[in-house]
Amino acid sequence: MEPIVRAAGGVLWRPAGDGIEICLVHRPYLKDWSLPKGKLDGSEHSLVAAVREVWEETGVRAEPQLRLPEVAYTMPGGVRKTVDFWLMRAGDGPAASPQDPTEVDTVLWLAPREAVARLSYPDDRRLVEHVLTLPPVTGLTLLIRHAHAGRRKDFAGNDALRPVDDRGRAEAETVSAAAALFAPRQLVSATPLRCRQTLEPLATRLGLPIVTDAAFAEPADLDEIPARVKAAAARLVEMRDGRRTAICSQGKVIPGLLALLAGADDPTPYKTPKGDGWVLTWSGDRLVALSRI
Repeated sequence: MEPIVRAAGGVLWRPAGDGIEICLVHRPYLKDWSLPKGKLDGSEHSLVAAVREVWEETGVRAEPQLRLPEVAYTMPGGVRKTVDFWLMRAGDGPAASPQDPTEVDTVLWLAPREAVARLSYPDDRRLVEHVLTLPPVTGLTLLIRHAHAGRRKDFAGNDALRPVDDRGRAEAETVSAAAALFAPRQLVSATPLRCRQTLEPLATRLGLPIVTDAAFAEPADLDEIPARVKAAAARLVEMRDGRRTAICSQGKVIPGLLALLAGADDPTPYKTPKGDGWVLTWSGDRLVALSRI
């Protein structure tokens, strides 16, 4: 198999007057101007790596907002490299200095068109140009499918009480590390225990309670799924303009829910593995992006 190096980074922006500024970094060892990015640390989640690399190279604590198009290219020696990029808003706190001046010696904030002109690589320029086509982000919602909980047929009790298994506990920890980067202020779980348990590591990280909402649970009668999907979509839209929310739901609800919100006829692209999830990015009442986490 062709070797692949995985990396992650961000198009980091901040408000400036009537517009925005984009953050660029200068790498002295390559003598280039680049978007902040770097390699994943072992099995590190790519979103966690993206936020970490932005912090290390710019000194800015960033808030991810949506996934941008992946960048892929071949490095010298034939090694393939892929970079997961996210649009990120700079946090309000003071910036620190880059951690390693041999990696980054200058951090520069420029108006988008100036940034495009300064960047050394076409892929970076295309990402900034893509960002300029996006409407302003006004809200985020996280939607997570519960983690693995063994097999339904192997559990003798009430299925609503089936707990996550060892694999599920590891998945819950992983998704919580990524979800915490979006700083949700409200955690909502469907009624099954496994949904609540999937959110528990995130609740511990953030010091938040978990609220139960049956609108996000699969109905006992599968013929009622279309109606439940509509109810779940209505509840999610109600939450959209309030506190930023992370929701844990189930596999028969999520695809139809996302298709309905996206205005799509086919729910197939929205099938979600257990322990995985989505970021719904809003501009007013418009769903701007659905980003897998």
